[in-house]
Formats: sequence, C-alpha cells, structure tokens
Amino acid sequence: MAQPAGPSGWPDWWLRRSLLSWALLPLARVFALLSAGRRSLYRAGVLRAERVGVPVVVVGNLTVGGAGKTPLIAELARGLQQAGWRPGIVSRGYGRRSADDTPLRVDAQSDPAECGDEPVLLARLTGCPVMVGRRRAQAALALRAAWPDVDVILSDDGLQHLALARDIELVVVDQRLWGNGWLLPAGPLRESPGRGRDATLGPEAVLRQVSGGGLHFALVRSPGDITHLVSGQTLSAAQFVQRFGAKPLGAVAGIGHPGQFFAMLQALGLTVQTRALGDHQPLSTDALAGLPPDGPILLTEKDAIKSAHLLPVLRERLWVVGLRLQLPADLLPWLHQQLENARGLPTS
Repeated sequence: MAQPAGPSGWPDWWLRRSLLSWALLPLARVFALLSAGRRSLYRAGVLRAERVGVPVVVVGNLTVGGAGKTPLIAELARGLQQAGWRPGIVSRGYGRRSADDTPLRVDAQSDPAECGDEPVLLARLTGCPVMVGRRRAQAALALRAAWPDVDVILSDDGLQHLALARDIELVVVDQRLWGNGWLLPAGPLRESPGRGRDATLGPEAVLRQVSGGGLHFALVRSPGDITHLVSGQTLSAAQFVQRFGAKPLGAVAGIGHPGQFFAMLQALGLTVQTRALGDHQPLSTDALAGLPPDGPILLTEKDAIKSAHLLPVLRERLWVVGLRLQLPADLLPWLHQQLENARGLPTS
C-alpha cells in the first residue's frame, strides 16, 4: 500500500486505531491467514528454504519501512571484517528500475536507479561484495559464486523472505515500535511482534517496551561528520553548528523514518525547514523547492546517493550528514560466537 510521505514515514492510521484502520481490519485478518499458511508450508517442507553454504544473518523489520537496518548492517560488516570475517551483503534493491530477476553486482560507483540506493550506500560504506536480487537466495548464491572467499552473508531486510535459509535473525525497531499494533493494511506490521528471533535491536527506551524477542541490544544514534557534497569539505557537527547555526537551513530525507533524521538535527540546536520524501523516492528539483533559498540543505547519506543528476547550483548547497551508530560492547562478540556455532551446521 502506498504511504504518504510524513515525518513518521507511515500513514496516520498506522499510528493510531482510527476509523480507517478499523475498516481495514478484516483485510488484516486475511493477510494474517495467508502469511501463516505460507510459514506452515515452509515448516512442513512443502516449500524449501535454500542454504547457501555459509552462515546467513538476516537484519529485518516486523513493520513496513526502514528502522535503521542499513547503518546497522554497515556497522556489523565493519566489525566482522575487523574480527577476520569476509562478509558479503545481499539486498532486494528497492527502488531499482529493472524488475529483472537476474542478480546484479553492486559497487561504490553503481547507478542507484539500476540497483537501489541502499546497496550502493552499503558498498561505499563497507567495501564488501554486494549483490541485489528480488530472490535473495539466488542473489546470495550468485554472490558466493562471484566472491568464493566470502564466509558470511548479511541480508539487508528479508526477514519474511523465507526461501533464504538463515542462521541468525536480528529485528530492528525504532521510536514508532509497532504503530497501532495491527497487521497490514490496518497497521504497519508485516508479522506479529511475538515472532521468534535471536535478538531485537534499537533505542534503549524502546527496547523496554518489547517483551520477548530474544536478546536485546541497545543502539545509540548520533550525527557524525557533515560533508559538503561538491567540495568534500568535512566539518564536525559542532563546527557545522558554529558556522551555519544562525542561517536558514533546509533538510530533506527520503528514508523509512524521516522524523528520526530531523529530530537528530534539531537536537544539535539547528532550526531546519524539513521536507519528508517517501522511502527510496528519487531526489528531484521539485523535492527541494520551497526550502530556504540561500542556506545549506542537509541530506542523509542515502539521499546523497541519488543527487548526481541535480543542477550544479543546487548541488553546491547540499551537505551530507553522516550517522554514528554505537553498538553495545557485547553485540559483536555474541554475533561472532553465533557465527562460529553456525559454521558447524549443515550448509546444503
């Protein structure tokens, strides 16, 4: 279902139980039955999940839209690399033009229109092999064929893509948590919050509201350096505030939860006129219209990926806000041990 852009990234009726969400509840029950039936077919062996020969970690959501999966995968990939692992990343490639099922290799210079914005960002942030494909199991197999030394696969989303066998499931949550608590289309949930998984990750205050969900790992998000898109000049957040804090600023976010980005800027003491786009929505001149005409415009790293086609006069105004994601000290050692355990399991 199409979602109007807003700070939450969700329609209003997904945040509360309105008349519209009540009206859609019968369809949510049909969705629940279909989803349960599909899961039963996998449990019974009628449908088969495919193993790809190395441990697989799926990082996903129980709700529609992003909750911070991409920066988490980037941090996990870097941490695993430092521990001696050779991770590869698979993704659906949302936003790509082609509906072709053939897996597509992605690197730091790939066109986001061809392969999706998040895979290109992950390739740039991590240097890992990245492969996109609508069928993630097929993409993972293609990645291993292209890079035989890869010894762990990180799947960006795909929690509900049961055709890819997995060893570890991580669910990411943010301040919206489960919204109104109902399944699609009456609410934002793709699955029940009680669904089993190995761990749930998100802000500490939100995790206190989550019962069950395996282990809990608290994530701390903060702005990183802020870089001028054209010149590459980089300022710390404090330096940026000192230099531009008195100027009229614009901020644009085409991510799953735009309000989270805007709140991070406001916490710095910046006053910004905001523009929320739909997740994966192309960045256009029209999307930037109406923002303060002379001051800087702040973008997420994901949106900066989609800015190459803009007029030079607009690109000169763009500054890219990095994101620091602080992982708890026990997360990577736990993940390392889980992966070591998974190495001893059957892989075919």
